[in-house]
Amino acid sequence: MKFSTRFDVDDTADELFRAIADHHRLERMLMRRGARITRIDPALEPGAGIAWLIGFDWRGQPRNLRLDVTRHDRPERLSMAGMSDALEVVIDATVIALSRARSRLIFETTMQPRNMRARLMLQTAKLAKPQLDRKFERRIGEFLSDMRAATA
Repeated sequence: MKFSTRFDVDDTADELFRAIADHHRLERMLMRRGARITRIDPALEPGAGIAWLIGFDWRGQPRNLRLDVTRHDRPERLSMAGMSDALEVVIDATVIALSRARSRLIFETTMQPRNMRARLMLQTAKLAKPQLDRKFERRIGEFLSDMRAATA
């Protein structure tokens, strides 16, 4: 299942990329939402190879996700790949400069099932895809607003 959205913002491409690629701020934002974050790589600088173990509760069950930065091409693209017991997740954020002071963020998330239970969950979710698309767009908008406000 794939979700995709785009946002045009009044920031340069470099400022927008810096906001979405601020891994420390992203970690703090996830912790405020109740996730347990453990950094599992030795890298201090942002780039490919950064990885986390993320624990969270979903539908009353504890879940774990390993998330790795697979591509970090400043100021254009940030890609992450994750794997849990049930799903494989790929997250792509692409920044496009529209002008000197305006840029566009294209944010895509793809989920693939790893077992039959996850396959059934995604098939059921496809029935509510329009509602899920709206919720995805709203959440990415909130994430972008939070990340940009924190860097301002």
